[in-house]
Amino acid sequence: MGRTRAFTEVDVVRSARGVFWNRGYEDTSLPDLEAATGLNRSSIYHSFGSKRGLFDAAVESYLDDVVRPRLEPLRVDEVAPGALETYLRGLRHAMVDEDTALAKNGCLLLNATGSSLGHEEGLAAVVTAYTTDLRGAVASGVAARRPDLSPEGRELLTTTCAGLVFASMAIVRVDRAAAAAILDAALDALECPAS
Repeated sequence: MGRTRAFTEVDVVRSARGVFWNRGYEDTSLPDLEAATGLNRSSIYHSFGSKRGLFDAAVESYLDDVVRPRLEPLRVDEVAPGALETYLRGLRHAMVDEDTALAKNGCLLLNATGSSLGHEEGLAAVVTAYTTDLRGAVASGVAARRPDLSPEGRELLTTTCAGLVFASMAIVRVDRAAAAAILDAALDALECPAS
């Protein structure tokens, strides 16, 4: 009979996610992960294959726990007209008014693209899927909020809002006020009259 795991994989991944999110992939050592997760090196390798395997699990945890729930109201069949504003205001609150990991560290995935991992196909595929998903959710929110716009106008507003969301998540860890101003610009863009 095999040995029973004395840890919950979800808890281990969340603990590791916190370290990766705070320190970055390259600056996170195995001793850091051992201290955060309570696992020794051999248990980490046995369960996740490598530090990178644990990072990949942390990324999925980030998407499942942080990104996807926030986007859910923008993915339903009938998106409410105010859903995108609610998303943008909620994101602004989480990054500017609260002491969250997102406020302190920005986006885990965007940060990883600036590291050596940014050149790896595996991470590139995850980031591409993430940006496509976020852009699609924003597009649904724009369509619900601004049915008065032409298809080209909705496309431009979608690109503007999605780009501003990414910009805010990239800058927040060094300048919360700038992140707030960027998200305020996205909110303002939703109100601009059709041209």
